[in-house]
Amino acid sequence: MARINLLPWREELRRLEQRDFLAALSLGLCLTALGMVAVHWAIADRIEYQQQRNRYLSEQIAILDRKIKEIQDLEKQREMLVSRMEIIQQLQISRPEIVHLFDALARTLPEGVHLTKFIQVGDNLEVHGIAQSNARVSAYMRNLEDSPWLEDPRLQIIESKSAAKERQGVFALKFKQEHAKSGDKS
Repeated sequence: MARINLLPWREELRRLEQRDFLAALSLGLCLTALGMVAVHWAIADRIEYQQQRNRYLSEQIAILDRKIKEIQDLEKQREMLVSRMEIIQQLQISRPEIVHLFDALARTLPEGVHLTKFIQVGDNLEVHGIAQSNARVSAYMRNLEDSPWLEDPRLQIIESKSAAKERQGVFALKFKQEHAKSGDKS
């Protein structure tokens, strides 16, 4: 039995095992490569899907931004219209006030008092006039205070001047115009 040579059989077995190992290694590498390609495709597909969602969201955000801009423009127009309407309403309310003002000036003027100058700046009024006596100026101030359209009379100047036959007083008064309340229709 000493003459049997087992080396070629061992070499053949080693070669077969090496071939099987290389085949298994090649199959493993191919399966790994295929797995990596499949994972890459899956990840690329998910990335593309997310990018589509992001593009859709960006488009919707742009649409909403345009709508918000339109809404803001409409709100500005609305505010302008509301302010115009308020101004028109104030004008409508204050339209009869000048009539009431002149009516109140005429009604409060006692006999013996004549107005020579009338100045209005906003709600502040100033009148200059001539009175037969200081008592007539006092009566005029009381009448102004009692008027629903005039308030807060303040005497600025009163001077006595003698004319040819009679003595007259020159005066200046300041007072304020009272505005009609929203419920007043008079």
